[in-house]
Amino acid sequence: MHNINSQKSWIEGVFCKRECARIVPSSKDHHRCPARCQVCQNLIRCCCGRLIGDHPGIDCCWPICRSAQEVENREWCVQRDTKTSPTDAFGTINFQDSDHTYHAKYIRTSYDTKVDQLLQLMVKEWQMELPKLVISVHGGIQNFKLPSKLKQLLSKGLVKAAETTGAWILTEGINTGVSKHVGDALKLHASQYLRKILAVGIPPWGIIENQRDLIGKDVVCLYQTLSNPLSKLSTLNSMHSHFILADDGTVGKYGNEMKLRRNLEKYLSLQKIHSRMGQGVPLVGLLVEGGPNEILTVWEYVRDKPAVPVVVYEGTGRAADLLAFTHKHTADMTNLSPQLKEEILLMIQNTFSLGQKQSHHLFKNVNGITIFDAESDEHQDIDLAILTALLKGTNMSAPDQLNLALAWNRLDIAKKHILIYGQHWKVGSLEQAMLDALVMDRVEFVKLLIEHGVNLHRFLTITRLEELYNTKQGPTNHLLHHLVCDVKQSTLPVDYKISLIDIGLVIEYLIGGAYQSSYTRKHFRVLYNSLYRKREVNSTLSNFLFINLQQKTAVLHKTRKKLKDEFTVSDDQQSVGFIYPYNDLLVWAVLMKRQKMAMFFWQHGKEAMVKAVVACKLYRAMAHEAKQSNMEDDTSEELKKYSNEFGQLALDVLDNAFKQNEQMAMKLLTYELKNWSNSTCLKLAVSVVLRPFVSHTCTQMLLTDMWMGRLKMRKNSWFKVILSILLPPTILMLEFKSKAEMSHVPQSQEFHQFTWYYGDPNASIEKQEENQNFPGNNEQGSLPATRKVYEFYNAPIVKFWFHTMAYLAFLMLFTYTVLVEMEPTPSVPEWLVIIYIFTTSIEKVREVFISEPGKFSQKVKVWIYEYWNFTDSIAIILFMTGFGLRWADPPLHTAGRLIYCLDIIFWYTRLLDFFAVNQRAGPYLTMIGKMVTNMFYIVIMMAIVLLSFGVSRKAILSPHEQPSWSLARDIVFQPYWMMFGEVYAGEIDACEADPNCPPGSFLTPFLQAVYLFVQYIIMVNLLIAFFNNVYFDMKSISNKLWKYNRYRYIMMYHEKPWLPPPFIILSHIGILINCLCHRRLPNELDQEEGHLYLSDEELKKLHDFEEQCVEKYLHEKNGSLHSSDSERIRVTTERVEEMFSQLKEVHEKVFYVKDALLALDSQLGHLQDLSALTVDTLKVISAVDTLQVEEALLAHKKHQTYRKLPHSWSNSMCSKALGSMESVLQVSFQENRKPGNSIVHTSLLNNLMRLAHTIPFTPVQLFAGEEVTVYRLEESSPLNLDKSMSTWSQHGMAAMIQVLSREEMGGGLRRAMKVICTWSENEVLKLGQVFIVKSFLPEVVQSWQKIFHDGTVLNLCLREIQQQRAAQKLIYTFNQVKPHTIPYTPRFLEVFLIYCHSANQWLTIEKYMTGEFRKYNNNNGDEITPSNLLEEMMLAFSHWTYEYTRGELLVLDLQGKVIQHKCFSKCGLSCAKFTCPTHHCPCGKTTLPKRQMSCIYRRSKHTHTYEDHAPFCPSHTKSQA
Repeated sequence: MHNINSQKSWIEGVFCKRECARIVPSSKDHHRCPARCQVCQNLIRCCCGRLIGDHPGIDCCWPICRSAQEVENREWCVQRDTKTSPTDAFGTINFQDSDHTYHAKYIRTSYDTKVDQLLQLMVKEWQMELPKLVISVHGGIQNFKLPSKLKQLLSKGLVKAAETTGAWILTEGINTGVSKHVGDALKLHASQYLRKILAVGIPPWGIIENQRDLIGKDVVCLYQTLSNPLSKLSTLNSMHSHFILADDGTVGKYGNEMKLRRNLEKYLSLQKIHSRMGQGVPLVGLLVEGGPNEILTVWEYVRDKPAVPVVVYEGTGRAADLLAFTHKHTADMTNLSPQLKEEILLMIQNTFSLGQKQSHHLFKNVNGITIFDAESDEHQDIDLAILTALLKGTNMSAPDQLNLALAWNRLDIAKKHILIYGQHWKVGSLEQAMLDALVMDRVEFVKLLIEHGVNLHRFLTITRLEELYNTKQGPTNHLLHHLVCDVKQSTLPVDYKISLIDIGLVIEYLIGGAYQSSYTRKHFRVLYNSLYRKREVNSTLSNFLFINLQQKTAVLHKTRKKLKDEFTVSDDQQSVGFIYPYNDLLVWAVLMKRQKMAMFFWQHGKEAMVKAVVACKLYRAMAHEAKQSNMEDDTSEELKKYSNEFGQLALDVLDNAFKQNEQMAMKLLTYELKNWSNSTCLKLAVSVVLRPFVSHTCTQMLLTDMWMGRLKMRKNSWFKVILSILLPPTILMLEFKSKAEMSHVPQSQEFHQFTWYYGDPNASIEKQEENQNFPGNNEQGSLPATRKVYEFYNAPIVKFWFHTMAYLAFLMLFTYTVLVEMEPTPSVPEWLVIIYIFTTSIEKVREVFISEPGKFSQKVKVWIYEYWNFTDSIAIILFMTGFGLRWADPPLHTAGRLIYCLDIIFWYTRLLDFFAVNQRAGPYLTMIGKMVTNMFYIVIMMAIVLLSFGVSRKAILSPHEQPSWSLARDIVFQPYWMMFGEVYAGEIDACEADPNCPPGSFLTPFLQAVYLFVQYIIMVNLLIAFFNNVYFDMKSISNKLWKYNRYRYIMMYHEKPWLPPPFIILSHIGILINCLCHRRLPNELDQEEGHLYLSDEELKKLHDFEEQCVEKYLHEKNGSLHSSDSERIRVTTERVEEMFSQLKEVHEKVFYVKDALLALDSQLGHLQDLSALTVDTLKVISAVDTLQVEEALLAHKKHQTYRKLPHSWSNSMCSKALGSMESVLQVSFQENRKPGNSIVHTSLLNNLMRLAHTIPFTPVQLFAGEEVTVYRLEESSPLNLDKSMSTWSQHGMAAMIQVLSREEMGGGLRRAMKVICTWSENEVLKLGQVFIVKSFLPEVVQSWQKIFHDGTVLNLCLREIQQQRAAQKLIYTFNQVKPHTIPYTPRFLEVFLIYCHSANQWLTIEKYMTGEFRKYNNNNGDEITPSNLLEEMMLAFSHWTYEYTRGELLVLDLQGKVIQHKCFSKCGLSCAKFTCPTHHCPCGKTTLPKRQMSCIYRRSKHTHTYEDHAPFCPSHTKSQA
């Protein structure tokens, strides 16, 4: 709450609003009226745009009417004549738009607000992200129509530019003009990213409609975007995300908001586009349509320093088309003819009121303008045009342009315009771009930079890799920080700098086992500390390395040599890099959770299969850690998903390689990986528990070959092995594999160094035969007998059966020992058992020492993690304990024997492990293990039920028990057996056998019944169901589980000595002698088991083969992706959309041609009628008698002599008009004098009647009648009334009207009479037209003044005219939305305000209509019963006005006449004209209150249902709209 209040106080203290503080009338006309006349009070506005009466708190202390000189001496100024006060409008707008509510932040602030504070508000308070580009859209503020193709291109291009670059779009923010088109683009093409695109509207506060809804401090206001047809204000566009309402104290005026907008744009251009870049935020202008102000805006942009590039959208009209034309034709002013140049300049000056200097300046800065032509051959999207113009329009270097493209994430821009042939690049500039691309997670840019020559071996150094791990950019990753804290076992600060040694510890922690990262090895630590922990602060990496290596060349030379062979650090003194940079970057991407980047680095470089396995292991371990750390569930699931993706990649690569070459694929599984802790791919896959990978056919074939060793057996292998063990001479009869057949099977160093093998002279022959590619050659004769014996006893299958036979003999002896009486001294069988177990314990100690981890504690931890090692250690310890006690006297002797009896259980259980080798028995063992591990929670619940019953039962039946350990047995003894069906029936009711039973014993039967129901029926059956579920689940994957577990058994016997206990002691002695001879530790010899040793050439071939497999796999994957159903559907959808847009464009063109032809046909028909009428009229004139013409002329001249002219007309004007009339009449008189002009009176009469009915023709006596001044409502867009703004004309126009008939036409409220216009200024009233002049009855005026004391006749007239104009706008909108099948087009007459000078009275005047008069409803809502379509339509119009204005207006008292026009006869249309509608609104000076309006509306709905007016009801009109 305190933060909210402080935010409000900060906003109020910084941002201000402006209000007018001095009244300066805008009109300079005296109006020839006294001071404080009603005209001035109601029509004159202040220069701020408000009416003089709309200035609360400001008194008008001087006369309104004064000379023009006084007005000029007191010009109104925003800075001087407005006052500032804390803003009172800011918060959040909820737009009520259709079915979705859009939210937008807004603030009302002065136009001269400091832009740094404004940006602070936008970034800090509104949480807007700083833009990487600012697109300032300019254009017309009035509505204009764009062709569908241009609108679609604008919409898609603008949204794409904003989405891809993170741009801000700046517009006027109103719901008209270009801002509306921008809003439509955001709504149509960016619905899923609607509020990710920041569209900022900066309109003037004074032109916003419904301002009162926005007033409030930190409020959430509901805003209605429906505009008032009578208002000249504009509503806000709901698709904009933020609004800055620039307040300059004016109303209805534009201009000052552009100052605030330009200042904000300039300040934004000074902000850094990215924390890693020095480039400011670029700005580009976009011009769509527009007028003179937009021409000046473009001029200001292009002449600014630095210049702002502008994109002009050609084809949108007005200013945009003119600029496009001049730009295209004046690109080279030297080739332009002077005459054409002057014509273009003159056209611009006359059209847009520009000076000659401004026009010339505009042509001098055409380089900053880019024309976007959608119809050109080189058509491109508008987003490309915007970004390309920005790059070309600024003087940025190539690296800066590349930084911009990086920040925008626009690869297409970088490809086409930046990284091109011939571009000059500084040394290291691309490497810096590579670092920025990695930090910002731009995968495609990394790929592009590598293609353009960035060497990752040179690029990736220890410093840069550490910088990548410590970057704060890109996806957030708190998990890595938590992992570093775990491995360092301490809480680290948030800004802790992670080192590569820390990363190495994290990798070891995640992979687990004996894995040792290259970052944690001794030699790397020495190099790391010597290079980066002892350097001076200001010394660079290269200088320090050079000096340090010079000082320590002798010390580090040997270390560098080792590192080159063992680790990933290169041998370059100028920069410490990595031999396998793709591997290190892959690990970085995985640990930073950048999956796309990790996938890219997996595709490049060597060792793709093991990289996929390592990434899978890291992701899986990170997912486990995230779950253990109680992080979000989404994080763990996301990491599991990434792990599965890499696991599938490893499996796919293995499958692809196996299909191409089986032996090479097997070599990929077992060759030594120096870069990955000298491990193998298969060993890492087993540690990851990647079961599909291990159970693959290739892996299983390799394991089978390793299991059989060099023995070549296909059938009955167990029988042959056992027979050979029992009868050793049969070994020589067995078949053995050749060296070529064993080339993919891993062997120990002893295999390569065996002297008998290399000393054999047949070895060279064998090698020659292999080189000649005779894979089928049988080499059993080439092996000597000693070699055969060695290979036989070293085969894992032989070791297994040898150890199994020895173990069975041991169990028989141990069984005999425990079954017979134990003598004081051990017997021979017992001694054999003791020796067996003793030698077995020695073997277990050897297994611990040969394990891979370096520290003894880690060795023990890795070894004890194996389940059977744990049980073996317990069995050995128990046996040793029993062996020690058996030597003592009883009862310790007996205790020793009992320990023997218990210990043999472990040794018998150990037999199950031997069955795991079998393909049928192995899966069942896995199921048993899964059941035992997963039933823990059910067993706990059963124990809780058992204890609850056992304790209560024992306490009730034995209330006098003394403390003893037997109580614990009695609690669980009987309840436990009850689970298996032993209910102890005789003891259920204790009182039945013993009348003196303890009190409460009657409860025990009830408790036992409940216990048996819960435990025996529910819990036991639940356990059975659980076991059943586990069985079926495991059965489906039992084969894969067995194949996965098979690796452990094979590797266990692969590493065991061939002699079983107790003879294994001889093998231990041999190993010890071998270690002493080679001066190597036993673990260094035994760790080499299971690795495939390849020469450098073989390793290179293997890597090349793997790269080929990866390329083929990726090619097949891309092919399958392109041929997939989803891709085909996507391509088809795009093509259909393109065809639809083309057909839509053709459809619009067809309709345009049809409309043009219809209009042309109508005009031709009208011209035909007029030509016939003209001929008839000329004939009539020629037939008039000459004397009559002369008399008419004399009478006209006589009338002219006595005519008093209005004060505003000159004599020259009159003489000119009369002279023209005289010349016309003289010509007519002379034509009639010609011979041969005979007139047929009957035909002339018909033509005259036709002329009278077609054109209102009344003999007019010029300048006769009374002088009046006419005022009218002017429209900003006469052709588009629904969006037009109405304003009263500030200057009246003179006219002369003559009364045709003194007969008054009466009405309920007014009286009227017919008049004819004899002259009008600027044809405000048509000459010769018959009009109706109306005035209010005196009693009406008196009643009005009783209610509204300040009301006058003028108020009544103004209200009447405004109601008529509102009806005109509503009927205009209604005609647009009504169905085209309706043949009627209703319209309302235009009403003018006139002031009669002679009577000093305000009146209204409208055109006189001829035709059948009809009335459809009254002002109280009573309706007629409709009898035809026209009457139904007019009643529906009244309903529609109430619905359309949402209860604000209701148009009633509809009356008028139907007029048939010949111009519409071909289309079958009729024009119905109406007058005197009554408007009812719920507020202000109203005729009816809201409640009565609703009653009228409901009554009319019940009288005439919507089904009666179905074609016109609101739902229908909306759908048609």
